[in-house]
Amino acid sequence: MTGSWTPEQLARIDESDELEITSRRPDGTLRTWRPIWVVHVDGQVYVRTWHRRTTGWFGRVVESLQARARVPGLETDVTVADVGPGPGGLRARVDEAYRAKYARYGPGSVGPMVADPAVAATLRLTPAAGAEHQVQ
Repeated sequence: MTGSWTPEQLARIDESDELEITSRRPDGTLRTWRPIWVVHVDGQVYVRTWHRRTTGWFGRVVESLQARARVPGLETDVTVADVGPGPGGLRARVDEAYRAKYARYGPGSVGPMVADPAVAATLRLTPAAGAEHQVQ
């Protein structure tokens, strides 16, 4: 079971240019943090990578369906759902959120994040039930 993002947490995520994400090693220690663009749509948090892969941070969190995420003022364990383009109009809403938030970087950077390979790598992050949310 998972929790929900609070309005304050969503505001911190919206104010952050990037979210940092990591996974845990088998001994429970955290791996290296990786920065990634992040958006929120309809109370849910989404990240994408340029393309699907089975390696690196993306492969590890898709395999385990767990990660740790942080932005200034918030750090928490999250559950990961591999949603791809998602149901209904989810793709269009997430694409628009990326365009709106990151437009200042221009189409050369935003374009690949709304292209089919990145859309196929869309992950939804949800606070893990009972997760300890650390305010930094």
